[in-house]
Amino acid sequence: MSYITTQDKTRLYVKDWGSGPPVVLIHGWPLTADTWDDTSLVLAESGFRAITYDRRGFGRSDQPWHGYDYDTLSDDLSAVIRELGLDGVTLVGFSMGGGEVARYMSRHEGRHVVRAVLIGSVVPHMLKHDENPDGVDASIFNEMADGIRKDRAHFFKNFFHDFYGIGMMTRPVSHEVLDWSLAMALQAGLHPTLAAAQAFATTDFRPDLPAFNVPTLFLHGTADKTVPIDATSRVAAARITGADSIEYDGGPHGLLSTHKDEVVADLLAFLGRPADLSMGRLPGVTVI
Repeated sequence: MSYITTQDKTRLYVKDWGSGPPVVLIHGWPLTADTWDDTSLVLAESGFRAITYDRRGFGRSDQPWHGYDYDTLSDDLSAVIRELGLDGVTLVGFSMGGGEVARYMSRHEGRHVVRAVLIGSVVPHMLKHDENPDGVDASIFNEMADGIRKDRAHFFKNFFHDFYGIGMMTRPVSHEVLDWSLAMALQAGLHPTLAAAQAFATTDFRPDLPAFNVPTLFLHGTADKTVPIDATSRVAAARITGADSIEYDGGPHGLLSTHKDEVVADLLAFLGRPADLSMGRLPGVTVI
């Protein structure tokens, strides 16, 4: 096991595979770094250094009472980059992890970062309001919090059905993936689970978007019921100069499992193009 220590002495569990240009992958709520294993394995085998870590409060990392706001979470990401001596980094954030990427780009001025990828990301703003009519109503987040408090295991068992797009006629993942996801979710502390949900539900990342001055790629499923694409990736991609976007038709939120091969292929294609920082994008990325 490997750990790094953050500014407030929180220990974060880190997985560091392979060698080459570093790719830091930030997991979604309520999961752990293990969700990146399939991606990390291919990256390491393809000549990249794949680095993942359990967010504070989740997985094998410490579970402090404080620090589930995005300023602190981006400071944790900064600590990972600093302690591992990384440069020329590609940041990849899934779901809630997209928020760490956005806040790192603004709060830490994108230091050492050359590319950014946001997958099913909550950026720029999840909460429904007059300026964000396609967002999620506050009552939904309140119901989530109530369900977690009442019976966390039961709540997440049902939550992952929408997460992976499971319906009466569709089952894009196995029963075992559902069991694994539930086990990861229950590794987190109850307070971190609730506090992190509050953070991704309410944080407005619109002021962070101008800080994206590197080639940026958005990947998102069009049928995502957990993080609606119309309120998030479509808005953010339109507001970041030169950003590219790939949409997976009918794809749910849990793309790292349901569209594993496509996501890895698109990520490798993005990584394989030289960064044209003067243009703020990677030429030739296909928009689907």
